[in-house]
Formats: sequence, structure tokens, C-alpha cells
Amino acid sequence: MHDDICTVRCIHQDAVEEAREHLADDQTCQAVAAIFKIFGDPTRVKILLALSDRELCVCDLSALLGMNQSAVSHQLRLLRGANLVTFRKEGKVAYYALADDHVTALLRAGAAHARE
Repeated sequence: MHDDICTVRCIHQDAVEEAREHLADDQTCQAVAAIFKIFGDPTRVKILLALSDRELCVCDLSALLGMNQSAVSHQLRLLRGANLVTFRKEGKVAYYALADDHVTALLRAGAAHARE
């Protein structure tokens, strides 16, 4: 016997309708899933956490993570593609930062939940 499923079929139509009103459209759900897929890699999470304090260049991130610059650059390209980080050039150096406060909020919420 499974205690985690209903043992009778009864639909609470008012609850279904209320949930339907708050349900995001398919495009939004796809975008959210893509963001969380990016967050699904520990290396990318480490990069994002490192950038939550200050902007860093690829060399800084490479030294911090003990990875080669090519591997770090690859991860940063994925993060940029998901609009989670931005960069600016200063001469020949590219500095990366979190794209906005939403990224910081997602990181903090994820970390808080993981610690529970």
C-alpha cells in the first residue's frame, strides 16, 4: 500500500481552478527549467557563488576553482547564454559578474534550502 497517493478519486475543482490561475504558461515553464538545468552543475554553482561577492576575471575563477581557463570560459559561456552572468572588458581582461539580484536570490534560496 502506498501512503503517498490518494486512495479514492476525488477532484477538488476549486483547488484545481485556483492552481490553474497561478500556473505559468509553457514558455515560462521552459525558461525556468532551463535556468535550473544550468544550476544543476556544481562547477557552475561555484562560479555563481564566487561572483555573488564581487566581479572576477577568468584567471581569478580559474585559480579559485583549480580549473584551466578554457574549462572556466566554457562554463561562463553557458552562464552568459542563460543570462545569469554579464561581463565587461577592461583592456584585455574580461570581468564577470552576476546579471542581477534575481540570480543572487536564487543562489541564497538554494543554499538555505540545502542547509535545512
